[in-house]
Formats: sequence, C-alpha cells, structure tokens
Amino acid sequence: MISSSAPSERFTPDEARALAPYFTNVDRPVFALVNLPETVKGALFARYSRSARSLRRLFLDEFRAQVPAPDAAGAPRADQVGAARADRLYARMLNEYGDDSVAQLGSAHLACEGVSNVLTKVLERGRLMAYLEQSTRYVPYTDRPGGGWRYRVPPEIERSPLRGAYVRTMDEAFETYARWIPAMEAHFRARYPKAAGDSDAVYRSAIRAKALDTLRGLLPAATTSNVGLFGTGQAYEALLLRMFAHPLEEVRDHAGAMLVELRQVIPAFLTRVDQPDRGGRTIDYLTGTREIFARASAGLVAGLEEGDASVEVALTDFDPDGESKVVASALYPVCDLPDAEISRAVGRLSSDDRAALLRAYAGARTNRRQKPGRAFERTSYRFDILADYGAFRDLQRHRLLTLEWQPLSTRHGYVEPAAIEDAGALEEWRAAMARSAELYESLVAAGLAQAAPYAVVMAYRVRFYMEMNAREAMHVIELRTSPQGHPSYRRICQQMHRAIGEVAGHRAIAAAMAFADHSEVELERLQAERRLERKRASP
Repeated sequence: MISSSAPSERFTPDEARALAPYFTNVDRPVFALVNLPETVKGALFARYSRSARSLRRLFLDEFRAQVPAPDAAGAPRADQVGAARADRLYARMLNEYGDDSVAQLGSAHLACEGVSNVLTKVLERGRLMAYLEQSTRYVPYTDRPGGGWRYRVPPEIERSPLRGAYVRTMDEAFETYARWIPAMEAHFRARYPKAAGDSDAVYRSAIRAKALDTLRGLLPAATTSNVGLFGTGQAYEALLLRMFAHPLEEVRDHAGAMLVELRQVIPAFLTRVDQPDRGGRTIDYLTGTREIFARASAGLVAGLEEGDASVEVALTDFDPDGESKVVASALYPVCDLPDAEISRAVGRLSSDDRAALLRAYAGARTNRRQKPGRAFERTSYRFDILADYGAFRDLQRHRLLTLEWQPLSTRHGYVEPAAIEDAGALEEWRAAMARSAELYESLVAAGLAQAAPYAVVMAYRVRFYMEMNAREAMHVIELRTSPQGHPSYRRICQQMHRAIGEVAGHRAIAAAMAFADHSEVELERLQAERRLERKRASP
C-alpha cells in the first residue's frame, strides 16, 4: 500500500460526480485520464507543472467547462466504441504471437501525485515517454496539506527508531525554506529594482522565481511532487518491471498502484507484467542481477579513492576524429560513393574546408529548434558531472542520451549560492546542511543506506554521467544555457560546450551550436516573463 504520508485530495460529492467520467478514481493519488480529448490531456499536464493544485482540482477549476459531459445514461463516448474488441485483438497479438511492436500502439496519460523526488527520478528514467513534473521554480513548497510539510516518510524509515529524528530534520528544513522566501524576495527586489517598462506581474514573477531557485537547495529529496506521464503500453510495461524490481518500497508500491489504474485504460498491453512466467521472471532477473553485481564489485569499489571534488564537469571520452566523421556522414546521402571512400576524401581536407562543409550542413539556423541532420549523430561525448541534486533533476529528464547516476549522499559537499550569504541566510543554510548530513550518516549506520537519500537536501552534490551524440549535445546545451535557465545547470552546460570545442578540439561542431548562451544573467526569468506578457497581450 502507498504510505499515507501523502494524502489524496478530498472532493465534495458534486465534485466527485463531475470528475468520475474523466479519471479512473477520485480518491487515490495515482490515477489515469479517460474520456478526454488529447488536447485537453496535454493542456492539463502543461498547466500541472506550474501549479500547486492537484490535476483533478485543475480540471474542475479550469477545464471542466471545455469538455462534453457523458449522456445521462453514462453511455461511452463514440471514440470508445469497439474498445472491448480491440482489447481482445491486442491480447491475442501480444500473447499468441509475442509481437512487442503491437504494444507501441496504445497509450495512456497517468498522474502520480505526492511522490518523492527520489521516485520522480525512477518515473522519468525511460526514454520513450513524456513527462511533466511540478516545478520548484514556480511552486513554493510552503503549503501544509493535512497539517504537514510536503515530504514523504518512506516505509523503511517509518518503521525504524530514526523516524523521529527524520521528521524533525525534514520539518526544520522546510521551516527554514519557508521562513526565508519573503526575505530572499526582499533581497532581490533591493538588488534588482523594477524597470519602468515592466508590469508588476512580470517583476513579481521574476523575483519569485529567483528566490525559489536560490532556496531550493534546502528542500530534501523526500519533497513530494506531482508528475504527469504519457507513454505507450510497451513503455509502461518496461517502467513497471523496473519499478517492481526496485529496492525501495515507495517505488514498488507505486508500481502496483499504477498497474491498477492503467489496467482500466489499456489492460491488454499490460497482461504480462505480473504473470509469474513473463513479467515475474524479468523482475527476478533485474533484482538478482543488481544484488549479484553489488556483491561482485564491492571489493573493488571499497578500495578506490575519492575523485577530485573540485571538478564540476569533465569530458572523459570523445573521438579525436569525430569532426571528420560527421563531415563524412553529411556527404554520404548526397553522393553514390562507398563510406570508406568518402572518409578517405574527407581525411584529405584541411580543417578550414571541413569547417566550411559543416557550416553549410548546419545551415542558417534562426532558432535553436532548427536542428541539422543525423550526420551529427556520428560522434559522441561522455561527461562526468558533479552537480547539486537540483541541477541533476533538471538534466536527468533529457532522455535521448545515456545517463546514469550514483546514489545521492552528503559526501560530495554542497553548493552555496552567493545570495545566501548576501541576504544573511548563511548560518541557517549551513545548519540545514549539517542536520541533513548528520541524519544521512545515522541512516546509513542503521543499515538504511537505500533509504538514506530521502534525507539529503538538494544543495548536496551527486555524481552522474551524460553520454550523447553531437546532435543531442546541441539540443541539451542550447536549451539549458538559455538565459532563463537555472544558474546551476546553465554553468554545467556552458562548460560542456567549451569542452567540446577546446578539449575535444571539435571547434566546428561547437560553433554549429550557435544558440549556446555564455552570457552572465542576473535575473534569469525576467526576459522570459516579458515575452510571456507580450504573447498574452497579442490578439
């Protein structure tokens, strides 16, 4: 069962009746969306990420009037006619023929509310799904649903003698966070006076985002969030199998809750998940392999020394000939020569000639969404990154690459934004860091290492790698260095961009990333808020 530490929202009888046709339940924190146009589902999820309200509350407040009500008899919508026959057909294809590609043809929107930031990283791991998560930049975590702060007490800690210490430490972290929001906003208003041309709304939003960005390091990984997921039956099956094999109870409990809801929407696609000879075998394989490898590697890992904690981004692997290979790949579809002959021809070119070809191939891009072709996928880069957990949360959601992370701990130190000291919050910030570290070590010493990351506040650093081809690197770097981005991940991606040009020597590839922004930005959201206001005002 899912822990009651994150209670589901309560609705009046009239509200529950209005919700019932469109959600698989109205009283549990995990639910699927049904009988809604795709545009409404997408709009709901988009609104979800920047609102403190639950998805069902958003539906009642903002979307209810936009969807047709079911008829008085509760008859199914026209787009549901034939659903039972389709389910039987899919079940036959999947079970009798084993054609996994069929499982890519059905999909579902699912919401998971009140899940920890530990669990969100598991939910958002799959490549072939879409996610929207409640943002710490736009949503202040100051409300107290049910009288408690918005964090989860995992079952492992709930049952332990350290529960009291855990709750006290989490409460103190949230109290410090909430107490400093008004003071931090006042600090930034004094530092960045309102420009004459800015409306109160634009200025207020930019200041609030800056304050929340600065203070989010006080929030623990146990902080709860709302996540919207959209995926195919095949993607959900893969996700659920990983979750059922996970060592944390919160993850396994939510896998069971998700399966219940998804079977009300796409049942035929998930028949194998809990069959002992199908999904059961895969779960056993994943669990067993994790445990076997942990034992096999323990001796080696225990003997290694700590790395250099001063290096935030290191380019640890690249192809010295990568730029030439990208040029050869660009030439391949415009001629009729063998690949090897094209590569030899490119090898005879000067660096200036190769750079000219790459400029022509990338073209005159007018915005970052205009991407060059697949030739940029010919070479790749592996970055070892040591960043605060808040920045990791943002970068981990990039899926068209290979990303793996180490367990979150307090042993790599923490970041300390300059504004913390400038605003007078340094003593309380460091006290919160010390309490988090003390609790983390206590949990590890008590044999609760798997659950200990819940206690770690997001200012602490986590080590992870990102390995991607040049085309995906262009997407990540240009998006995450944009001026409205958080300073932590902007700095990381700026270093990645410099490493591609200077360490790998792929200067023409780095130059093709024309929208990588290395400017210094003080009030990150200000320009974005101005653009949004102009869009709202335009007819």
